[in-house]
Amino acid sequence: MSFTDALLQAPMTALPFMHLFTSMLQLVLLGGLLMFFRPLLIGIVRALVLVVRPRPSKDELAARRKLRDAKLAQQAAVAVSGPAEVRALRS
Repeated sequence: MSFTDALLQAPMTALPFMHLFTSMLQLVLLGGLLMFFRPLLIGIVRALVLVVRPRPSKDELAARRKLRDAKLAQQAAVAVSGPAEVRALRS
């Protein structure tokens, strides 16, 4: 076996280990960077969500609440008048 054959053969056996080692090192560094910049990244994601789906204004929220309360009051009135109508039909 010549010197060049030995030289070319050695990196081939070490290549999978070094490739795995560098890949793991890169993943660990990427994870560390993500954990370090996590508050910044969360803020960016929240800002993007607000751009896509903005929060309703206080007036819109009040109008929705008023409509919901009116529907609940109407359902309560129907529930109260319901048994009386049934009693009237039975008589």
